This record gives sequence, structure tokens and C-alpha cells, in this order.
Amino acid sequence: MILTVTLNTALDITYRVRELRPYASHRVTSVTERPGGKGLNVARVLAALGHEVTVTGFTGGPTGRTVQEQLTATPGVLDALVPVSGPTRRTIAVIDETAGDTRPTDATQLNEPGPQITPAEWSAFQDVYEGLLPSVSVVALCGSLPPGVPVGAYAQLIRTARSADVPVLLDTSGEPLRRGVAARPDLVKPNAGELAELTGSHEPLQATQDARRRGARTVVASLGVDGLLAVTPDGRWRATPPARIRGNPTGAGDSAVAGLLSGLVDRLTWPERLTRAVALSAATVLAPVAGEFDRAAYDELLGRVTVTREATAA
Repeated sequence: MILTVTLNTALDITYRVRELRPYASHRVTSVTERPGGKGLNVARVLAALGHEVTVTGFTGGPTGRTVQEQLTATPGVLDALVPVSGPTRRTIAVIDETAGDTRPTDATQLNEPGPQITPAEWSAFQDVYEGLLPSVSVVALCGSLPPGVPVGAYAQLIRTARSADVPVLLDTSGEPLRRGVAARPDLVKPNAGELAELTGSHEPLQATQDARRRGARTVVASLGVDGLLAVTPDGRWRATPPARIRGNPTGAGDSAVAGLLSGLVDRLTWPERLTRAVALSAATVLAPVAGEFDRAAYDELLGRVTVTREATAA
């Protein structure tokens, strides 16, 4: 069983309009909604790959009930979300149809902050989390922190998992990432911007190695169209897709996390894990629905990802 933690769950709502114009009234041509937050996105991909996944985090209010109802309908995903008094946030994307889906920066994104978490609710979550650890093989801590959760929350959860001998993947940013790395997670998966913010370096290899020195056992950096760079105790690798993939990258990083987790529980080698992660990420960019992955593209890309080992050991 894989456990994903999404402390700031969301209901992702996408509106499509003919043309987005400031200060104007718009008719929405279509509306889609689904459970969101990085850990829930990761869980959905893992379930599609055939893994059993438990999701935990916070949920509250009518929006939270909608998130849970939709999760219940997802095969392979078990709900261990903790109820809170505040409402689960909504994230709203408005897509301008004149721009198409290939330029996601032309989508307007509105992200609510999330519910205010009380000390009692945070304590209740920690009890649930600790109770789940004996039944899982790996835990992924994903995404932002809602208001009220201590900035060192991920560091605390990493230490709890380590005391239970459960490996931990961390995928967050900013101060929660900095403090989390110091708690020595087994794997961190920053993108290039998050890595630069953490280390102060914009050179990916130097920054990735520096992140390891700060405490992470393994660092896998997402470099967008250039694939993944991994620095591990056994060496370092670069994994790249066969060509520049054009499409919507929404959710591609979450799919890469799912690929790394899947490879870990399947006991794959690092090159095999990176191949799976890059193929899933690229297949997500190619999918017609943002945040899903194209299964046929994934199967085809698995044989075309290039993984090269760097000459100097990390």
C-alpha cells in the first residue's frame, strides 16, 4: 500500500470560455471538476497503474464532501481524509479557447488558501497518520500547507515515518521544503525553480548535489522538457524524453512522482524508475484532459526514454 498525504486538498474546477477579457461578463462553455491537490493527483495516477493507494490530509465543508464522493468512485484509492471545520479550498482555472490548451500560461488560475487548521485538528491528523504507517510501504508528502499548519509540519511527518522505518518522498516548496530536507527524507522531487530557491543555484547538477548535502538521501529534479536529473547514493543519472513533448504540462510533475513511487514499490533499478517517471510525465503532457495521462502514449514512450549515467559518482 502507498500512502499519499495532501494537507491542502482541493476541488479543481476548470471553466472554458470563448475568449477571456478583463472586466467583462463571460458565458462558460463547459465546466469540469475533480479532486485536486498534488497528493490526490499522484494517487489517481498510481491507481491507474494498478497500485492500491490510501490518501490522507484534511477535508471539510460541502466542497470537501464533493472531493470525498469523487475519491470514493476512484478504483484503488482508499479515503483516510481527516474532517475539519473549515471548507476545503477550490482552485479555479479559466481556459481561453482562443489560446488553446498548448499554452497553459494563457489559463487564468485562482487558488484559494485552504481552511484554517486548528491545533486540535492538526493533532488529530498526526494520530491518523501515525496509525496508517504500519500498513504502508512508502509515504509521499505533497503540496502546500493550509493556514494553521506549522511550517515545519513536513519535517515532523518525515521524522515520524522514519521512526516507523517507512521511506518518505517529499514534494513541496519554499520553507516547508527547506525544513523538510533537513529532516532527511529518502527522496525529494523539486522542479528547477524550487531547487534554485532551496539552494541559491540555477545550475541543476550543482543545485541537486547541494540539496543532497542539506539532508535528502536522493534528489530527483524535474527539468521540464529536459526530463529528470537524479542524484542518489549509488550515482547520478539523466533521463530525457525522446523529443520535445508539446501539450499541457498540468500534472506532469505529479505523474513523475507517481512513477518514482511505483518504481520503488516494484523494486526497479534507478534507471527503470526514471524511465517510468519520464514516460508518465510526457504522457500526461499529451493527454487530452489536464492532469490525466495517455495510456497508449505511456506504453509507447517507455521504450524511448533515454537514461544516461554521469561519469562521476555523487
